[in-house]
Amino acid sequence: MTAVAGIPSDPMADTMTTTAGRSSLIGQRFEQLHRDGKLALMPFLMAGDPDLTTTGQILLALQRAGADMVELGMPYSDPLADGPVIQAAASRALASGTTPGSVLDMLASLKGQLSIPIILFSYSNPLLNVGMEQFCQQAAAAGVSGLVVPDLPLEEAERLSPIAAAQGLDLVLLVAPTTPADRMVRIAEQSRGFTYLVSVTGVTGERVAMESRVEGLVQRLKQVSPVPVAVGFGISGADQVRQVRGWGADGAIVGSALVKRIAAASTGSEASEAELFCRELRAAAD
Repeated sequence: MTAVAGIPSDPMADTMTTTAGRSSLIGQRFEQLHRDGKLALMPFLMAGDPDLTTTGQILLALQRAGADMVELGMPYSDPLADGPVIQAAASRALASGTTPGSVLDMLASLKGQLSIPIILFSYSNPLLNVGMEQFCQQAAAAGVSGLVVPDLPLEEAERLSPIAAAQGLDLVLLVAPTTPADRMVRIAEQSRGFTYLVSVTGVTGERVAMESRVEGLVQRLKQVSPVPVAVGFGISGADQVRQVRGWGADGAIVGSALVKRIAAASTGSEASEAELFCRELRAAAD
C-alpha cells in the first residue's frame, strides 16, 4: 500500500498483519467483505448471560445467521463504558459464576465449530491480574482473534499491542466523538484489525436515532485509519445498520439491542431469538 501525506490510498487494502506477515483472521474477513461490497456485521453479547453453555449456543447461532465477527464481553463488576442493559447482563453472568478462565474454556470447546473471528471485550483489570502476556497467550490458545479494552489509555495500548500481535491477536482501539484530531490519528495508527468508532458521548445502549455528526466522524476517521472503521454504541436495529453502511463505515457493532433480546427470551430459546435478530441485521448489512 502506498500513502500520501500519511493518508492510505486504500485503507481496506492494508489490514492488520501478524508478526508472521500474514493477514489476521479479522483482516481477512474485512478484505473479503470489501471485495463483496458488504458491511461487516459484528454482534456483541455478554459471555455467561444467562450461562456459558447458552453463550456457546448463541455464538454458533450468530455464525449461522451471517455474523462476520462477534464481540464477546467478559463480565466485569465495574463496567464503566457500559449502559444499564449490558451492566445487568454482566451482573447476571458474574452471578452465574462466569470467570475469564471459564469464558476461554468455553471458546476452546468450540474449536472446529466456530470459524468467525471472536473479539474479546474486556476491561484492563482482568488482563493485569493475569498478566498481559499470559492473558494474550491464553486467549490465542482458546481461538480468540482480537481484543477491545475500553479503559486502556493509548499509552498502555501501545505497550499491549505488540504483546497481543506476537500471539496473532489484533488490539482494536476506540475513537470517541470527543477525541481531538491529533489523538485520533495516533489511535488510528495504533489500532489493529479495525478502528472502533464510538458513535455517542456516553455509555453503550440503544438509541432511537443516530446523531448526524457520526457521518462526518466516519469520513474523518477513514481518512487517517490504515485499517477498516466499524461503528458501535447506539446501533439498535436494521435501520441504523443501513444508515451506517450509507455513511461509508466498514462495519456495524450491535450490542445492547441483542443483549436485551437474549434477556427477554424464554429459557432455552435464547439462541433462536439471537439468530432471528441477526438475520434481520444481516439483510440490512448486505
